[in-house]
Amino acid sequence: MEQQNLTSRVREFLLVGLTQSLALQRFLFVVFFIVYMMTCLGNLTIITTLITDHQLHIPMYFLLGNLAFIDLSESSVTVPKMLWDLLSKQKTITFGGCMSQMFFFHFTGGAEVLFLMMMALDQYMAIHKPLYYLRIMNWGVCVGLVAGAWLGGFVHSIVQIALTIQLPFCGPNTLDNFYCDVPQVIKLACTDTYMVDLLMVFNSGLLTIIIFIILIVSYTVILVKIRTHVPEGNHKALSTCRAQVVVVSIHFMPSIFIYARPFRKFSLDKAVSALYTVITPMLNPIIYTLRNTEMKNAIKRLMNRVFS
Repeated sequence: MEQQNLTSRVREFLLVGLTQSLALQRFLFVVFFIVYMMTCLGNLTIITTLITDHQLHIPMYFLLGNLAFIDLSESSVTVPKMLWDLLSKQKTITFGGCMSQMFFFHFTGGAEVLFLMMMALDQYMAIHKPLYYLRIMNWGVCVGLVAGAWLGGFVHSIVQIALTIQLPFCGPNTLDNFYCDVPQVIKLACTDTYMVDLLMVFNSGLLTIIIFIILIVSYTVILVKIRTHVPEGNHKALSTCRAQVVVVSIHFMPSIFIYARPFRKFSLDKAVSALYTVITPMLNPIIYTLRNTEMKNAIKRLMNRVFS
């Protein structure tokens, strides 16, 4: 009962934001608004193209469509609130809103990590087992993988929230970030959070490092296989694989910096968080469409149907 009373004392959190300079806030609003619009446009274009173009109804593009949906969702969890706060004098979020934002942020982020692993698996099967690819990566398997990714993201997020929400928050309530995330929120708890810190690092940081290493090793094996066994004229697989390595790197490296260490404040934390939450969801569709001839042709066909 006492812990519940302590928790109820904090009704809202005050967000420090990215900067205290009003001029810089206006500039960042314009930049991030453009980035967010490009993120929405890019990912919605991919989703629409994959739904309407029957030539792309194959496993690889089914996974790509889900990745685009996750990027759009993950960006929408934090960016609209950040844009609103950049134009507001008082940057606050309710306790319930903070917990909800953390839940959906880690839900989509955890699912995206698993989707990137599945796309590596898909690429491996396409290169190493081309004759059995459609038999192995059939629609039943793909749907099961997608469902597993969302379930994994849900479990990951529930663990994060369960460890956080049980902490007593009795003040202060100033959150040194532009959105609610575990590292900053647990610092405000009115109790020793050393064990919670360790559990969080294990749940997010250590798993992220392990998955990142697995993916890098997997793509190294795939790239070696492509160079030694795939005909020289077939550059499509090599280009696609390189694009996926870029996507994996720009997703995992900021995550490792934020979560794979004890939760201490560093000057680069906010910049890395902005890269992870704002920029990366925009880069994914750009990388995939520019490196994929079939996607570019399908988008052209979609534009011709829309504007003809």
